[in-house]
Amino acid sequence: MDRIDSATDTADLRARAPDGPVTPAEPRSFGADIFARLERREARVAVVGLGYVGLPLAAAACRAGFPVLGFDVDASKISKLRLGQSPVGTVPNETVVAISAGGRFTPIADPEALKAADVVIICVPTPLDRHRNPDLSYIEGTGQMLVKVLRPGQLVVLESTTYPGTTDEVLRPILERGGLKAGEDFLLAYSPEREDPGNKDFGTSSIPRVVGADDDRSRRAAELLYGAIVAKVVPVSSTRAAEAVKLTENIFRLVNIGLVNELKHILGQMDIDIWEVIEGAKSKPFGFMPFYPGPGLGGHCIPIDPFYLTWKAREFDTPTRFIELAGEVNAAAPRRVVDALAEALSRRSRKSLAGAKVLLMGLAYKKNVDDMRESPSLTILHTLEARGAQVEFHDPHIPIIPMTREHPELAGREGVALNPETLAAFDAALICTDHDGVDYQALVDAIPVVADSRNVTKAVAHGRERVIRV
Repeated sequence: MDRIDSATDTADLRARAPDGPVTPAEPRSFGADIFARLERREARVAVVGLGYVGLPLAAAACRAGFPVLGFDVDASKISKLRLGQSPVGTVPNETVVAISAGGRFTPIADPEALKAADVVIICVPTPLDRHRNPDLSYIEGTGQMLVKVLRPGQLVVLESTTYPGTTDEVLRPILERGGLKAGEDFLLAYSPEREDPGNKDFGTSSIPRVVGADDDRSRRAAELLYGAIVAKVVPVSSTRAAEAVKLTENIFRLVNIGLVNELKHILGQMDIDIWEVIEGAKSKPFGFMPFYPGPGLGGHCIPIDPFYLTWKAREFDTPTRFIELAGEVNAAAPRRVVDALAEALSRRSRKSLAGAKVLLMGLAYKKNVDDMRESPSLTILHTLEARGAQVEFHDPHIPIIPMTREHPELAGREGVALNPETLAAFDAALICTDHDGVDYQALVDAIPVVADSRNVTKAVAHGRERVIRV
């Protein structure tokens, strides 16, 4: 398709920003201006980081009526967006075309253009380093970029998941190095992202948003901003409280998934099907919430976010036993899945895992998305090959393995098509992701041993004796 020309180019955006040195403005005057512009939805919103969180947010802000700047350090993303192409699998190209119409959405690569923004929302990654300590380099780098363009009257909101105190202890000091003071010359708030890629029931605009700030005016401005974009806003008293909200949500999930993964292992030793047990338990209309086992944790939230709190808790000499134990249980899940497959191959086909041809079904960390962040499938693939298996993979959403931090050696490998000829070559299949649109009956018909970690073969009509739950 033809290139979508932005109605506003970088030079024009720079022209709208104040020239000369930035000097503190009188708080009351700039405050009234930002509030009025937010209420009228005239405030120019800049989203920094156009990934699985930032791009859906930018689209939601556009739909709410705000003019939006989309900034990313990845030049390829900006190039795609300017051509009307989405760099994120969960955001269709049609959405990019729609929000770009009339210049409502402007992709930018020059940080100087951020001077024209009234609001800057930071949506950058917060991974763990190899020692499982928080890596705040993306937040720090964004802050160092923004301090060069920060001007009086702007609202800065951090959305990246992190430990309580990050906004106030890390981001705020960086932004104040230019001489402006948070709460006086510019406004600063925190609102944890709540994206769930691929969830058709809840999108950015329909998910309530928690907002927290350390002064009343910053909190009010953040409420006005998100109140225009999402269905409901829940204010809390501070940035620390808002940061703790997101960690609590994901720790809750980590612990409960760890519990059900442990139950799967225990009940499996007793020849009891955990999936049947969960179905029975969830019939109780109160006091029970179903969680489901799997081959390990994936995504950018549950495997990472809880350990931001364990790291911060050391500062207060406070143990985090539940979190760490749940992490250990979930981290063991990929190995247990491989062990179960090896045992089934030996028992049913008299074959060793070493030398066996194994088809890995699914690389994404969850169904129907192309998101591979922290996916346990890569750990499983690496483990299978380390034990001598010959492994191929199929994922309808990920035809080629991209570069990843943990397993760079797997980058560039291509998946196989599913047809009778390819399926007949495998000794076993291991289902790691329960994507829709896959003929699981054909898989079971063609392959002697099918290890199912997602219960996706529950509807298979015949050949169930070939399926094992792992």
